[in-house]
Formats: sequence, structure tokens, C-alpha cells
Amino acid sequence: MTKLAIGLAVRLVIGRVTNAALRRGRSRTATCLKILVRTTIAAWLTTALPAKAAPAAPDTELGISLANLQQRDELIQSIGWRLIAGNASFCSKTRPSIGLLLLDVASYSKPDLVRQTIGINGDIAVQARAAGSPAYLAGLPVHSEVLAIEGHAMRDLPPAGQQSWRRLSDLHQKLDETLAARGALDIEWRSAAHAPAVTTLVGVPVCASGFEVIAGSKRATANGRRVAVGAEFIGFSYPEGLLAAAIAHELAHNLLGHPAWLDENGRKRRNIRMTEREADRLMPWLLANGGYDPAAAEKFMRAWGPGNDGGLLRGRTHDGWDERAKFIAAELPLVRQSEIRAGAADWAQYFARDIQPAASASSSIE
Repeated sequence: MTKLAIGLAVRLVIGRVTNAALRRGRSRTATCLKILVRTTIAAWLTTALPAKAAPAAPDTELGISLANLQQRDELIQSIGWRLIAGNASFCSKTRPSIGLLLLDVASYSKPDLVRQTIGINGDIAVQARAAGSPAYLAGLPVHSEVLAIEGHAMRDLPPAGQQSWRRLSDLHQKLDETLAARGALDIEWRSAAHAPAVTTLVGVPVCASGFEVIAGSKRATANGRRVAVGAEFIGFSYPEGLLAAAIAHELAHNLLGHPAWLDENGRKRRNIRMTEREADRLMPWLLANGGYDPAAAEKFMRAWGPGNDGGLLRGRTHDGWDERAKFIAAELPLVRQSEIRAGAADWAQYFARDIQPAASASSSIE
């Protein structure tokens, strides 16, 4: 079999495995399957074909892939933290948070290999800590093993089952419920460099929105409860301030209650365009309170827009990128005036809404 034939076979196997996972709606599982299929085939090719240079060992390749995903998770969590913590004073709904994202090895197709690669014995580990958050300031190491939360041992968690993603989702929900109930939680953890220890993390008030990196996606979206950023989103190639602007746009949809408003008023092109325009205009306000340059909002639109708004073929759910940049630029002097007058970009008082919030908007954000 020639190298070309083997290469085509590899692409076919990866494509079928990944597409099957994506059809089941498990994008991160799809990426993990892709990683593990590649490492398995790479090991076979080492013996099947002479190579000019020995390929990386399977655990090394998986380790690099896990590290890359972890870095993007932590970057998005850190940007998100600055935005939701910095704007908490102006959000109609807040919740206590510790800025912690967990990992469940059961979400991967070969959990034993993941355990070996990140160096844990159990199933649950620290995936990301938002910079400046209680989890970060407490020094919880990345990929340290979580032994217990609030005295409940992780080894006693129910089996993950076929919907392995649900166990981690339920665990994050328990963290939020505990923080909402008493404002703090106890985590027992250990790492290769640390003996088991219990750390008490006290929640900090933040705007009620979460953040997540979606493997295999190129988009950034918001659903009222969270901002989802594709691991292949072009914004990762931009400076942090411009990526933060993109996150601020999606966060604005959540904070302004746009998903609930569209549910009540219909997703007509005109309605969607109004919500997109509002989210654009709120971007510099959110950035200013997060410690970013509010002008990064306009800079992002001018960097991203020309190649991504569809030009003459775009749907009229969005203004043209140049129009959007102008709407954003018009907010910049208002942000500065608010900072002079109130000491902050007080969008709760000085931002002019285009639409009235939906009656159910407050219940759409958790």
C-alpha cells in the first residue's frame, strides 16, 4: 500500500468517526476521537512505512492536543471572568462564582490514556482557572486531581454512561448550586507535587453567564446562559483585546436578554438585526469595565468584518461590517463620558436600549 493510499484511508476513518460523534451533538467527544484515531494510526504507520523521522509517541501527541485545548479553555475563562466580574455592578442578575472549569476523563473515548497523560488516578481534574478568580488565586494546579467536593468523594459519582458529557454538566451545576446556597465550597485535591489538601473557595459576584470552548466549531454564539466559542474560531489568532471584543459581543446578548426577547417576539430578520446592533453597541461598555480598551470593539469589527460578514450575499439579519463599526464607534465617547461622570462605564444607566427586555428575560439566564 502506498503512502497516498494510506493517507486517504486515514482521512476516511477520521472523518467517519468524527462525523458520527458530531451527529450525536458531542463536539468535544468528536475531537477526542479524532485525536485518538490519529495516534493509533500513526503508531501503525511507524511499522508499516519507512519514515525519515520517527513520529511522536501516541501519549505525546495526545498530551499536546490536551494542552492546546486546555490553554484555549483557560484563555476564554480568563477573558470571560474579567468581563463578568468587571460588569457585575451593572448586571440585573448576578451569581457567586469561583472561576473553575473541571474535566471528566469519561468524556474521552480512552479515559485510561487521558489519566496517564495528565497524571491522575480518578476521573475528575481541574481543566482551567480564570485568571484573577478564587480558583486561580488559591493556586489549584491545572490537571490536579479533584478527590472530593463538599465532602462528596468523586469516586462515588455515578457511572458516566453513554451520555458521558452529562455527568460533568451535572457536576458543574452542583458547584453553582452550592455557591448559591452558602457562597463558598470545599475542594479536596492533589497533584504530583502536592499531597491531598482541602481548599475552601469563596465565590465572587459576577454577571450570570458562563463560558465554554466547543471543539470542532468555528463560531461564537450565546444562548442566554453561556457563551460558546469554537476551538477553531478565528478570534484565537487575534490579540487578546480583539478576542475579548468578540466575547463581549456574545456576552451582551446574554446580559441584554436577547434570546428570551427573540423567543417572545419572533426571529424575524428585523428583530435579529436589532439584537445584533444592540450587542455591537454594548461591546465597548463591557470591555471598559473588564479592563480592556473599549476601542478594541471597533478594531475587532474592522479586522473580522471584511472577510466574514458575507458582503453582498449576507442575510439582512446583520448590518454590514462597516455600518457595525460605525455604530460601535459612536458609543466610545458615551463610554468615556460615563467613566468621567460615574467612575465606570455604567451601561445600566447610560446605555440607550433599542428594544424592551422580554418579560421572561430574567429567567432565561442562570
